[in-house]
Amino acid sequence: MVTFLYDILLASWDLLQQASIYILFGLLIGGLLKVFLSPAYVASHLGSGRFSSVFKAALFGIPIPLCSCGVLPAAASLKKQGANNGATTAFLISTPESGVDSISITWALLDPIMTVARPVSAFISAFVAGIAENILNPPDTEKRPTPDLSCPIDNCCDGIDCPPAEHKRHHSFQNKFKVGIKYAATDLWAELAGWFFVGILLAGIITVLVPDDVVSRYLGGGLSSMLFMLAFGIPLYICATASTPIAAAFIMKGVSPGTALVFLLVGPATNATSLSVLVGLLGKRATLLYLASIAVVSVVCGLAVDAIYLGLGISAVAVVGQAAEVLPEWLMTAATLLLLVLSVKPLYAIVGGWFGKGDGCGCSSDSCSTGHDHGHAHSHHDHDHGDTTDTACGCGGACTTPEEIVPIQPLADLKGSKPL
Repeated sequence: MVTFLYDILLASWDLLQQASIYILFGLLIGGLLKVFLSPAYVASHLGSGRFSSVFKAALFGIPIPLCSCGVLPAAASLKKQGANNGATTAFLISTPESGVDSISITWALLDPIMTVARPVSAFISAFVAGIAENILNPPDTEKRPTPDLSCPIDNCCDGIDCPPAEHKRHHSFQNKFKVGIKYAATDLWAELAGWFFVGILLAGIITVLVPDDVVSRYLGGGLSSMLFMLAFGIPLYICATASTPIAAAFIMKGVSPGTALVFLLVGPATNATSLSVLVGLLGKRATLLYLASIAVVSVVCGLAVDAIYLGLGISAVAVVGQAAEVLPEWLMTAATLLLLVLSVKPLYAIVGGWFGKGDGCGCSSDSCSTGHDHGHAHSHHDHDHGDTTDTACGCGGACTTPEEIVPIQPLADLKGSKPL
């Protein structure tokens, strides 16, 4: 028993070392996206046009590191700001399926083909679902709300009495950079940390426990193995970052890369909790389109990826994890130790919740609140007590219900699209 546990920890530690520096890089980019891009500009592009708004929303969601539950309040804010249902659906799919953090860790643990295939497949599934929704339910351009222009950094102004040219002088580059780093190291990682370490441990268990011949026999490729992975991944709650080491472990056991891609797309984009909230946010028909689009596109992209590997004569097992091998050992170890230090607080919050001493969802105290806290409004004069909380939350949807999902707080968590 002791040897078995040691083998699991050793396999998990190896994966953690390979992934840590790429996780830190992804967190850095995610934090900078929050403070250097304007949410109001993004919202203004997602409300008009059946096709252009969906294209922009699907593309915009690719780099944002939010899980399938964390993306719900962000998408609800987009919808409240005037984004049509198709654009909202596209954002809801592309965001959890991808992200700068998951793209980085895909490069570390998998290979260049999967690193490209993952965001491309996420974009295609999001675009297909969004277009289908806007065709079947054309957007009403006369009912678009007025976008909220308040400052996404600290809500220091409402953007109406304070023109952009004037507000640009409120925050220096150093101030924005500092806020972005703090957000990445606290709120953003608090959302991801718990599920990431669960994924690392599951990957270690799969590596040690699951026989190679069993996996290769039933999940070695083809339509049947991908349909099985769909059934396995749809109800599962796991973020894009945490799903990557599990997919790497699957591939090393003989799962085809296309089947692993189905898991990487379906697992992060769907789970039982988020689907129930989607019904309240988008309606039953849009939710069914959401599921159908993800399922169909995931399988088609999985078959295409298997064909690419077969056509190029590449063995996915032979190339998994090679990207991390170019990094020196000391750098991987230093990055791992730093990531573990950053993980102390969110993991303590999770463990504390189990024993009634914390919120139990891994959120930092500033990032996890009730639906009402998520929705604080801020005027031009209330910045002294402004709530800069983030809707991103690692509680697996526990902080979000259909009634609470539409916050008044604008797109402060969406890292909009134009420099302030």
